[in-house]
Amino acid sequence: MTSAWHPESRGTLTVHTVNPAELNVRLAQDIAQRLAAAIQARGLAVLSVSGGKSPVALFEALRVIDIDWSRVRITLVDERCVPRSHPDSNALLVQTHLLQDLAAKGQLVFMVASTAAPLDTPATLAKAASLALTAAGVADVLVLGMGADGHTASLFPEAPNLTDALDLRNTQTCVAIELAHPPANAPYARITQTLAQILSARHIVLPLFGTDKLNTLQQAWKQATPALPISCVLQQTQTPVALWLAN
Repeated sequence: MTSAWHPESRGTLTVHTVNPAELNVRLAQDIAQRLAAAIQARGLAVLSVSGGKSPVALFEALRVIDIDWSRVRITLVDERCVPRSHPDSNALLVQTHLLQDLAAKGQLVFMVASTAAPLDTPATLAKAASLALTAAGVADVLVLGMGADGHTASLFPEAPNLTDALDLRNTQTCVAIELAHPPANAPYARITQTLAQILSARHIVLPLFGTDKLNTLQQAWKQATPALPISCVLQQTQTPVALWLAN
């Protein structure tokens, strides 16, 4: 990732610039240390993760690190409204790429509990997911991603109910997101943690690769705007955020 612009740490936002070949391993080590500290302090740890292809390499680096995975609960930042056994399910992605090797003993908390269609409405699924996440506890580490359009989790700029999802006074843990024009590679309604729920985490990490995403990040760095939902994470001062940039 090359550019004349390089973000610098500020307030609760820390920037780590790392060689691309080392980023996932170093971030995995950082996450594992935080989970181990949470286990020592509270007897268990909660790791909340995003789906998609971007975190796969991170999951595969994390699953071979030796911590007490039997005391780790894994929750999802967002999920597609498909059965949990569906090939496009984020839960299945986590089971395939994270809950293997040493991490096989981790406990996955499903956002969509059903194993087969038909499913309940997205709104009903979101209510059930809210209960499951609340029962799982506060995330010690929450891993976000960012699209080139500035979306994070399933908080898309064009979502009809984005204002509610970004409202920090919103007491809902999860909301349903139904896009008029969903991504062609995943044309499903979704469930996502609200911004308030995301910011309830003790520590947020955001790994980024690619020049297109750096350009989006530069815009989000300037001010909070619903046009770039990730900016609402970067501009807040409530929760520590660690930005991991490949350079």
